[in-house]
Amino acid sequence: MKAINANDVQSLLTAMVDTDVYLHLETTNGSYAALHDENAMSVCVFIRNDVIRFERASIQGSGPYRVGLKLPKGWVYATGLTDYEVNDRGELLLAGHDADGRLAVGLELSRHPFRE
Repeated sequence: MKAINANDVQSLLTAMVDTDVYLHLETTNGSYAALHDENAMSVCVFIRNDVIRFERASIQGSGPYRVGLKLPKGWVYATGLTDYEVNDRGELLLAGHDADGRLAVGLELSRHPFRE
């Protein structure tokens, strides 16, 4: 992965507007929180291979970034994004890594299902 270039990511997102795409979204502080504070609450969100269609997409910020996808009846939103790549399957992978390099948030979009 490489550091987000907002113009590149915006172009990639715009190319997916008004098409069915598969969504992978996760955020976690997982076991990391407990490593530093045994009383810390561990939190996680995970969704994979749901099909969405968005009418508008936007990347904002100066790093870490936030991406919003406007759905017909709501939004998908991720913040804290730092890195991205398009892999050999054409999947757009966006990730937010903390200061220690651990994954904190992932937002991935693909025109075909993600591998299980």
